[in-house]
Amino acid sequence: MDKLDEQLAAPGMWDDQSAARQLSRQRSRLMDAVLIGEALGNYLEELQVISELLRENAGLSELKEELEKLEKSINEIHLKTLLNGEHDQLNAIVNIHPGAGGTESHDWAQILLRMYLRWIENKGFQYQIVDYLPGEEAGIKNVTLTVSGNYAYGYLKSENGVHRLVRISPFDANKRRHTSFASVFVYPEIDDSIEVDINPKDLRIDTYRSQGAGGQHVNVTDSAVRITHLPTKIVAQCQNERSQHQNKDVAMKILRSRLYEHYLKERKTVVHELQEGKKDIGWGSQIRSYIFQPYQLIKDHRTNKEIGNLNAVLDGWIDPFIEAYLAWQKQ
Repeated sequence: MDKLDEQLAAPGMWDDQSAARQLSRQRSRLMDAVLIGEALGNYLEELQVISELLRENAGLSELKEELEKLEKSINEIHLKTLLNGEHDQLNAIVNIHPGAGGTESHDWAQILLRMYLRWIENKGFQYQIVDYLPGEEAGIKNVTLTVSGNYAYGYLKSENGVHRLVRISPFDANKRRHTSFASVFVYPEIDDSIEVDINPKDLRIDTYRSQGAGGQHVNVTDSAVRITHLPTKIVAQCQNERSQHQNKDVAMKILRSRLYEHYLKERKTVVHELQEGKKDIGWGSQIRSYIFQPYQLIKDHRTNKEIGNLNAVLDGWIDPFIEAYLAWQKQ
Protein backbone atom coordinates (compact mmCIF):
# COMPACT_ATOMS: atom_id res chain seq x y z
CA MET A 1 0.00 0.00 0.00
CA ASP A 2 2.79 2.41 0.89
CA LYS A 3 4.48 1.68 -2.42
CA LEU A 4 1.30 2.49 -4.33
CA ASP A 5 0.90 5.72 -2.35
CA GLU A 6 4.45 6.69 -3.29
CA GLN A 7 3.78 5.97 -6.96
CA LEU A 8 0.58 8.03 -6.95
CA ALA A 9 2.38 10.92 -5.23
CA ALA A 10 5.38 10.79 -7.57
CA PRO A 11 6.03 13.92 -9.66
CA GLY A 12 4.48 13.64 -13.11
CA MET A 13 2.44 10.55 -12.25
CA TRP A 14 -0.83 12.29 -13.08
CA ASP A 15 0.50 13.50 -16.41
CA ASP A 16 -0.70 10.13 -17.65
CA GLN A 17 -4.31 10.28 -16.44
CA SER A 18 -5.14 6.80 -17.71
CA ALA A 19 -2.27 5.05 -15.87
CA ALA A 20 -2.87 7.08 -12.71
CA ARG A 21 -6.57 6.16 -12.58
CA GLN A 22 -5.75 2.49 -13.11
CA LEU A 23 -3.24 2.61 -10.25
CA SER A 24 -5.75 4.46 -8.09
CA ARG A 25 -8.36 1.73 -8.64
CA GLN A 26 -5.76 -0.91 -7.72
CA ARG A 27 -5.06 0.96 -4.49
CA SER A 28 -8.78 1.19 -3.75
CA ARG A 29 -9.20 -2.59 -4.12
CA LEU A 30 -6.28 -3.23 -1.79
CA MET A 31 -7.67 -0.73 0.71
CA ASP A 32 -10.98 -2.60 0.70
CA ALA A 33 -9.10 -5.82 1.56
CA VAL A 34 -7.35 -4.04 4.45
CA LEU A 35 -10.67 -2.67 5.72
CA ILE A 36 -12.20 -6.15 5.59
CA GLY A 37 -9.36 -7.43 7.79
CA GLU A 38 -9.85 -4.58 10.25
CA ALA A 39 -13.60 -5.16 10.29
CA LEU A 40 -13.14 -8.83 11.14
CA GLY A 41 -11.02 -7.77 14.11
CA ASN A 42 -13.75 -5.40 15.22
CA TYR A 43 -16.32 -8.20 14.98
CA LEU A 44 -14.28 -10.31 17.39
CA GLU A 45 -14.25 -7.40 19.85
CA GLU A 46 -18.01 -7.03 19.50
CA LEU A 47 -18.48 -10.74 20.17
CA GLN A 48 -16.43 -10.34 23.35
CA VAL A 49 -18.69 -7.46 24.39
CA ILE A 50 -21.76 -9.63 23.79
CA SER A 51 -20.15 -12.46 25.76
CA GLU A 52 -19.58 -10.07 28.69
CA LEU A 53 -23.19 -8.92 28.52
CA LEU A 54 -24.33 -12.54 28.73
CA ARG A 55 -22.13 -13.20 31.75
CA GLU A 56 -23.42 -10.07 33.45
CA ASN A 57 -27.04 -11.04 32.72
CA ALA A 58 -27.59 -7.81 30.82
CA GLY A 59 -31.08 -6.83 29.75
CA LEU A 60 -32.45 -8.54 26.63
CA SER A 61 -33.00 -5.21 24.86
CA GLU A 62 -29.33 -4.26 25.25
CA LEU A 63 -28.20 -7.68 24.07
CA LYS A 64 -30.57 -7.56 21.09
CA GLU A 65 -29.22 -4.15 20.09
CA GLU A 66 -25.62 -5.39 20.10
CA LEU A 67 -26.53 -8.50 18.08
CA GLU A 68 -28.37 -6.40 15.48
CA LYS A 69 -25.33 -4.14 15.09
CA LEU A 70 -23.09 -7.16 14.63
CA GLU A 71 -25.44 -8.76 12.10
CA LYS A 72 -25.57 -5.55 10.06
CA SER A 73 -21.78 -5.24 10.06
CA ILE A 74 -21.29 -8.86 9.00
CA ASN A 75 -23.82 -8.50 6.15
CA GLU A 76 -22.04 -5.38 4.88
CA ILE A 77 -18.61 -7.02 4.90
CA HIS A 78 -20.00 -10.17 3.24
CA LEU A 79 -21.44 -8.06 0.45
CA LYS A 80 -18.08 -6.34 -0.10
CA THR A 81 -16.39 -9.73 -0.57
CA LEU A 82 -18.86 -10.48 -3.38
CA LEU A 83 -18.14 -7.21 -5.20
CA ASN A 84 -14.85 -8.28 -6.75
CA GLY A 85 -15.64 -8.10 -10.47
CA GLU A 86 -13.25 -6.27 -12.80
CA HIS A 87 -15.52 -3.23 -13.12
CA ASP A 88 -17.61 -3.48 -9.95
CA GLN A 89 -16.08 -0.33 -8.46
CA LEU A 90 -17.08 1.86 -11.41
CA ASN A 91 -20.06 4.15 -11.83
CA ALA A 92 -23.03 2.74 -13.72
CA ILE A 93 -25.13 3.71 -16.72
CA VAL A 94 -28.74 2.51 -16.49
CA ASN A 95 -31.26 2.36 -19.33
CA ILE A 96 -34.94 1.51 -18.82
CA HIS A 97 -37.10 0.68 -21.81
CA PRO A 98 -40.75 -0.49 -21.78
CA GLY A 99 -41.85 -3.56 -23.72
CA ALA A 100 -44.93 -3.84 -25.89
CA GLY A 101 -48.15 -2.68 -24.29
CA GLY A 102 -48.32 1.07 -24.74
CA THR A 103 -49.44 3.11 -21.73
CA GLU A 104 -49.41 0.15 -19.33
CA SER A 105 -45.76 -0.74 -20.01
CA HIS A 106 -44.76 2.95 -20.12
CA ASP A 107 -46.19 3.35 -16.62
CA TRP A 108 -44.31 0.23 -15.45
CA ALA A 109 -41.04 1.71 -16.74
CA GLN A 110 -41.79 4.87 -14.72
CA ILE A 111 -42.39 2.78 -11.58
CA LEU A 112 -39.04 1.02 -12.06
CA LEU A 113 -37.29 4.37 -12.51
CA ARG A 114 -38.77 5.61 -9.23
CA MET A 115 -37.69 2.40 -7.49
CA TYR A 116 -34.08 2.82 -8.61
CA LEU A 117 -34.00 6.52 -7.76
CA ARG A 118 -35.19 5.70 -4.23
CA TRP A 119 -32.48 3.02 -3.94
CA ILE A 120 -29.83 5.48 -5.19
CA GLU A 121 -30.88 8.08 -2.62
CA ASN A 122 -30.89 5.50 0.19
CA LYS A 123 -27.34 4.47 -0.77
CA GLY A 124 -26.14 8.08 -0.74
CA PHE A 125 -25.20 7.82 -4.42
CA GLN A 126 -25.66 10.56 -7.02
CA TYR A 127 -27.53 10.28 -10.30
CA GLN A 128 -28.15 12.31 -13.43
CA ILE A 129 -30.89 11.68 -15.98
CA VAL A 130 -29.16 12.23 -19.32
CA ASP A 131 -31.99 11.19 -21.64
CA TYR A 132 -35.73 11.09 -21.03
CA LEU A 133 -38.58 10.39 -23.45
CA PRO A 134 -42.05 10.58 -21.86
CA GLY A 135 -44.95 8.34 -22.79
CA GLU A 136 -47.81 9.81 -24.76
CA GLU A 137 -50.38 9.35 -21.98
CA ALA A 138 -48.34 8.34 -18.93
CA GLY A 139 -44.98 6.92 -17.89
CA ILE A 140 -41.87 6.91 -20.06
CA LYS A 141 -40.84 5.49 -23.43
CA ASN A 142 -37.15 5.50 -22.58
CA VAL A 143 -34.80 6.84 -19.92
CA THR A 144 -31.04 6.73 -19.39
CA LEU A 145 -29.29 7.83 -16.22
CA THR A 146 -25.77 7.75 -14.82
CA VAL A 147 -25.26 6.57 -11.24
CA SER A 148 -22.16 7.74 -9.35
CA GLY A 149 -20.98 5.99 -6.22
CA ASN A 150 -18.47 3.42 -5.03
CA TYR A 151 -19.40 0.02 -6.52
CA ALA A 152 -22.47 1.47 -8.28
CA TYR A 153 -22.03 -0.91 -11.22
CA GLY A 154 -21.25 -3.85 -8.94
CA TYR A 155 -24.57 -3.41 -7.19
CA LEU A 156 -26.75 -2.52 -10.17
CA LYS A 157 -25.51 -5.18 -12.60
CA SER A 158 -27.94 -7.51 -10.83
CA GLU A 159 -30.82 -5.55 -12.41
CA ASN A 160 -29.86 -6.40 -16.01
CA GLY A 161 -32.77 -8.02 -17.80
CA VAL A 162 -36.53 -8.01 -18.24
CA HIS A 163 -38.81 -7.11 -15.32
CA ARG A 164 -42.43 -8.38 -15.39
CA LEU A 165 -45.42 -6.72 -13.72
CA VAL A 166 -48.81 -8.33 -13.01
CA ARG A 167 -51.55 -6.04 -11.67
CA ILE A 168 -55.06 -4.69 -12.11
CA SER A 169 -54.46 -1.94 -14.64
CA PRO A 170 -55.32 1.59 -13.49
CA PHE A 171 -55.80 2.41 -17.19
CA ASP A 172 -58.44 -0.29 -17.80
CA ALA A 173 -62.01 0.81 -17.11
CA ASN A 174 -63.03 -2.86 -16.73
CA LYS A 175 -60.39 -3.39 -13.99
CA ARG A 176 -58.84 -6.38 -15.71
CA ARG A 177 -55.50 -7.88 -14.78
CA HIS A 178 -52.63 -6.97 -17.11
CA THR A 179 -49.08 -8.23 -17.56
CA SER A 180 -46.44 -5.68 -18.57
CA PHE A 181 -42.72 -5.87 -19.28
CA ALA A 182 -39.80 -3.44 -19.17
CA SER A 183 -36.11 -4.02 -19.77
CA VAL A 184 -33.29 -2.69 -17.62
CA PHE A 185 -29.76 -2.53 -19.07
CA VAL A 186 -26.80 -1.62 -16.87
CA TYR A 187 -23.29 -0.84 -18.14
CA PRO A 188 -20.12 0.15 -16.30
CA GLU A 189 -19.16 3.77 -16.98
CA ILE A 190 -15.81 3.28 -18.71
CA ASP A 191 -13.16 5.92 -18.06
CA ASP A 192 -10.12 6.89 -20.12
CA SER A 193 -7.94 4.17 -18.56
CA ILE A 194 -9.77 1.61 -20.71
CA GLU A 195 -9.23 1.97 -24.43
CA VAL A 196 -12.16 1.61 -26.80
CA ASP A 197 -11.29 2.04 -30.46
CA ILE A 198 -13.89 4.23 -32.15
CA ASN A 199 -13.40 5.40 -35.73
CA PRO A 200 -15.01 8.85 -36.16
CA LYS A 201 -16.10 7.76 -39.66
CA ASP A 202 -18.28 5.09 -38.03
CA LEU A 203 -20.33 7.68 -36.16
CA ARG A 204 -23.46 9.51 -37.19
CA ILE A 205 -24.16 12.50 -34.97
CA ASP A 206 -27.64 14.07 -34.97
CA THR A 207 -28.92 17.03 -33.00
CA TYR A 208 -32.53 17.60 -32.01
CA ARG A 209 -34.66 19.61 -29.64
CA SER A 210 -34.85 18.20 -26.11
CA GLN A 211 -38.16 16.82 -24.90
CA GLY A 212 -39.57 15.69 -21.59
CA ALA A 213 -38.20 16.26 -18.09
CA GLY A 214 -35.24 18.61 -17.80
CA GLY A 215 -33.99 21.99 -16.80
CA GLN A 216 -34.58 25.45 -18.15
CA HIS A 217 -32.81 24.69 -21.44
CA VAL A 218 -35.11 21.84 -22.47
CA ASN A 219 -37.24 22.60 -25.58
CA VAL A 220 -35.38 25.86 -26.20
CA THR A 221 -32.62 24.94 -28.66
CA ASP A 222 -31.54 21.93 -30.73
CA SER A 223 -28.91 21.07 -28.14
CA ALA A 224 -29.74 17.37 -27.61
CA VAL A 225 -27.32 14.97 -29.26
CA ARG A 226 -27.81 11.44 -30.59
CA ILE A 227 -24.74 9.41 -31.64
CA THR A 228 -25.15 6.22 -33.68
CA HIS A 229 -22.28 3.77 -34.08
CA LEU A 230 -23.06 2.54 -37.60
CA PRO A 231 -21.25 -0.87 -37.55
CA THR A 232 -23.05 -2.06 -34.39
CA LYS A 233 -26.19 0.15 -34.59
CA ILE A 234 -25.62 1.08 -30.93
CA VAL A 235 -27.17 4.46 -30.08
CA ALA A 236 -26.35 6.84 -27.24
CA GLN A 237 -27.98 10.17 -26.59
CA CYS A 238 -28.09 13.00 -24.08
CA GLN A 239 -30.37 16.01 -23.71
CA ASN A 240 -29.88 17.12 -20.13
CA GLU A 241 -26.78 19.32 -20.33
CA ARG A 242 -26.66 23.06 -20.95
CA SER A 243 -24.98 23.00 -24.35
CA GLN A 244 -24.75 20.80 -27.42
CA HIS A 245 -21.03 20.30 -26.73
CA GLN A 246 -21.69 19.03 -23.19
CA ASN A 247 -24.46 16.73 -24.40
CA LYS A 248 -22.10 15.31 -27.02
CA ASP A 249 -19.44 14.59 -24.37
CA VAL A 250 -21.92 12.70 -22.18
CA ALA A 251 -23.35 10.78 -25.15
CA MET A 252 -19.81 9.75 -26.19
CA LYS A 253 -19.11 8.53 -22.64
CA ILE A 254 -22.26 6.37 -22.77
CA LEU A 255 -21.37 5.10 -26.25
CA ARG A 256 -17.86 4.12 -25.15
CA SER A 257 -19.27 2.15 -22.21
CA ARG A 258 -21.81 0.33 -24.36
CA LEU A 259 -19.27 -0.46 -27.07
CA TYR A 260 -16.82 -1.77 -24.48
CA GLU A 261 -19.49 -4.10 -23.14
CA HIS A 262 -20.40 -5.15 -26.68
CA TYR A 263 -16.82 -5.91 -27.76
CA LEU A 264 -16.05 -7.69 -24.49
CA LYS A 265 -18.89 -10.13 -25.08
CA GLU A 266 -17.90 -10.49 -28.72
CA ARG A 267 -14.29 -11.36 -27.88
CA LYS A 268 -15.48 -14.10 -25.53
CA THR A 269 -17.63 -15.49 -28.40
CA VAL A 270 -20.64 -15.62 -26.10
CA VAL A 271 -24.10 -14.62 -27.26
CA HIS A 272 -24.83 -11.27 -25.70
CA GLU A 273 -27.77 -12.12 -23.43
CA LEU A 274 -28.71 -8.50 -22.95
CA GLN A 275 -29.07 -7.95 -26.67
CA GLU A 276 -31.20 -11.10 -26.93
CA GLY A 277 -33.35 -9.66 -24.16
CA LYS A 278 -33.83 -6.48 -26.15
CA LYS A 279 -35.28 -8.49 -29.05
CA ASP A 280 -37.97 -10.04 -26.88
CA ILE A 281 -39.04 -8.01 -23.87
CA GLY A 282 -41.80 -10.41 -22.99
CA TRP A 283 -42.84 -13.86 -21.78
CA GLY A 284 -40.11 -16.31 -20.80
CA SER A 285 -37.31 -13.75 -20.71
CA GLN A 286 -38.01 -12.05 -17.37
CA ILE A 287 -35.45 -12.11 -14.55
CA ARG A 288 -37.94 -10.92 -11.92
CA SER A 289 -41.71 -10.80 -11.51
CA TYR A 290 -43.62 -8.19 -9.49
CA ILE A 291 -47.11 -9.53 -8.74
CA PHE A 292 -49.75 -7.13 -7.39
CA GLN A 293 -52.77 -9.40 -8.03
CA PRO A 294 -54.15 -11.89 -7.01
CA TYR A 295 -51.51 -11.81 -4.23
CA GLN A 296 -48.45 -9.66 -3.52
CA LEU A 297 -45.07 -11.19 -4.24
CA ILE A 298 -41.81 -10.28 -5.93
CA LYS A 299 -39.70 -13.21 -7.14
CA ASP A 300 -36.27 -13.25 -8.79
CA HIS A 301 -36.26 -16.18 -11.21
CA ARG A 302 -32.46 -16.55 -11.21
CA THR A 303 -31.96 -16.86 -7.46
CA ASN A 304 -35.51 -17.80 -6.36
CA LYS A 305 -35.36 -14.95 -3.83
CA GLU A 306 -38.89 -13.91 -2.84
CA ILE A 307 -40.19 -10.88 -0.94
CA GLY A 308 -43.82 -10.25 -0.05
CA ASN A 309 -43.43 -6.60 0.99
CA LEU A 310 -44.21 -5.08 -2.40
CA ASN A 311 -44.35 -1.46 -1.24
CA ALA A 312 -40.95 -1.62 0.45
CA VAL A 313 -39.29 -2.99 -2.69
CA LEU A 314 -40.88 -0.38 -4.95
CA ASP A 315 -39.65 2.23 -2.46
CA GLY A 316 -36.08 1.12 -3.15
CA TRP A 317 -35.52 -1.88 -0.86
CA ILE A 318 -33.86 -4.06 -3.51
CA ASP A 319 -30.70 -4.92 -1.52
CA PRO A 320 -31.92 -8.46 -0.70
CA PHE A 321 -32.25 -9.17 -4.43
CA ILE A 322 -28.84 -7.64 -5.12
CA GLU A 323 -27.16 -9.69 -2.39
CA ALA A 324 -28.86 -12.91 -3.51
CA TYR A 325 -27.77 -12.28 -7.11
CA LEU A 326 -24.13 -11.60 -6.15
CA ALA A 327 -24.01 -14.80 -4.09
CA TRP A 328 -25.65 -16.76 -6.93
CA GLN A 329 -23.25 -15.31 -9.48
CA LYS A 330 -20.23 -16.19 -7.35
CA GLN A 331 -21.42 -19.81 -7.10
